[in-house]
Amino acid sequence: MRDTRESRLLLVLLIAIAFALITVDIRGGEESPVDGARRAAATVFGPVENGVATAVDPIGNAIGAVRDSGERHDRLAVLERENAALKQKLGSDDRNRNRARALDKMLKTAGAGQYGIKGAEVIAIGAAQGFSWTITIDVGSNDGIQRDMTVLNGDGLVGRVTTVGPDAATVLLANDPDFTVGTRLEKTDELGFANGQGDRPLRVQMLNGKAKVKAGDRLVTFGSQADKPFVPGVPVGRVTRVDPSGGDLTRTVYVRPYVGFTKLDIVGVVVEAPRKDPRDMVLPPKPAGPKPTPTVTVTVTPSAPPADGPVPADGTP
Repeated sequence: MRDTRESRLLLVLLIAIAFALITVDIRGGEESPVDGARRAAATVFGPVENGVATAVDPIGNAIGAVRDSGERHDRLAVLERENAALKQKLGSDDRNRNRARALDKMLKTAGAGQYGIKGAEVIAIGAAQGFSWTITIDVGSNDGIQRDMTVLNGDGLVGRVTTVGPDAATVLLANDPDFTVGTRLEKTDELGFANGQGDRPLRVQMLNGKAKVKAGDRLVTFGSQADKPFVPGVPVGRVTRVDPSGGDLTRTVYVRPYVGFTKLDIVGVVVEAPRKDPRDMVLPPKPAGPKPTPTVTVTVTPSAPPADGPVPADGTP
């Protein structure tokens, strides 16, 4: 349509009519004369509006879902961090409880043997010296540690100190192939020398080829001159196998160590030897054997015959 004077007059007229209808509709309220036309328009255009709304709603829902998912993601992230922190705390508490038990057990062992010890923590496994079975502990010469001191824990003999620095020391473990310690058999006092075999039982050469020894017998350290490198009475292990003597001058037995060398954490360095050999006092109590099952013997006593004599077989008096 061309922009002419007639078209402008027509536009002004249409606008005036629209305003007039709006005024009449507002003043008429529910009885407005255009209410019927409005309902007709709603009937015609309602389905179209619903269709458009249906088409648009997924988009709006998606936008809302993205916004909500972001909020949920943030909440989940917070919860995951809180759970991780809680698990770490629980794990730390469990470890602290285990360490407290290990320390308490070691102190009891030291008390039973009257050993003066310096507690230490294992900070490394293996050492630059090339030993195959060593640990590094967090005490050194500044703590009074010297070479050739006995190292133990709550279970028994761990090893001996080989190298000392100002704040750390290296310990050669009792299961190292280069490790040798004098042993004494419980009760019989038979002597021997134990050598490490890595992850296998210790190999002990008994000096007496006719020594009476059996599986289950227990050994402790014999002790060294001036208590270096070994103090006496430290539990070593339990015999698991005995080789036949065969008339040899020595006898070989195999001993399972009390100490678990792959799970060391808290250890003690003996800085003061006991005044008296504790002998077998440091050994743990032997496990109680199975209780014997009581047996009941039932004895059947025959009844006494009647006072007037036995009854005949035919039952007649």
